[in-house]
Amino acid sequence: MPTYGTAYPDVATREDWLAARKKLLAREREVTHLRDAVNAERRRLPMVKVEKDYVFEGPSGEIRLLDMFEGRPQLYIHHFMWIDAIDEGCPSCTAAAEMTFTQKDRALLGAKGVTFACVSRAPYASIARYRDNHGWTFPWFSSRDNDFGYDYHVTLDPQRAPIEYNYKSLDELRADGWSDDDLRGDFPGASVFLRRGDEVFHTYSAYARGLDHSAVGYPFLDMTPYGRQEPWEDSPAGWPQGGVAAGMPLEG
Repeated sequence: MPTYGTAYPDVATREDWLAARKKLLAREREVTHLRDAVNAERRRLPMVKVEKDYVFEGPSGEIRLLDMFEGRPQLYIHHFMWIDAIDEGCPSCTAAAEMTFTQKDRALLGAKGVTFACVSRAPYASIARYRDNHGWTFPWFSSRDNDFGYDYHVTLDPQRAPIEYNYKSLDELRADGWSDDDLRGDFPGASVFLRRGDEVFHTYSAYARGLDHSAVGYPFLDMTPYGRQEPWEDSPAGWPQGGVAAGMPLEG
């Protein structure tokens, strides 16, 4: 837990606070309108046909990407990071699963024609054990280390695919301070697919802080004086910074 010490905001009168709050409210409204505009652009992105016949493993045996839609037109896949050394899911994906992969959340998506599923490259037996230990019910499949995770740049291995993460090349990632050792293994991501008959198309993928929506605690923290308490935040001197969530990159 971070040390809070004596870091406090300035003390103001109610009148001065209200003036500052209204000024901030105007900025918040700008952000809301900008977010609406960005979402509108996202809905207008083109799509790319999925040509590979990816085969996964689930509770009933082999399953293909088309089958994961469960008859709905849209599919949201969370690429669930796996830690090989302990044969378990990563803490950040686990926290997201506890908060936002619930049956009620999935019912909301299903009512809008979206099927939710997770995919990991771990053996299905490991996935089933980990899911059952947590009492989760969401669909979760093993890619059986096929090309899926490498093609969508959530598993990094230069012997399987050129290194790319969050739409940055290896040279760009190195320039950002990543070492070659850092750029190995699983990373967080989500991918969205659209079905047209029996054809599957990739419409969107997000990584790093593009996954903020999967950790619903973040918006609550953003409204508090100390924020997320992460090193990349622009906070006043002396504000607590307790580090980032395990498995999550600093910035997106």
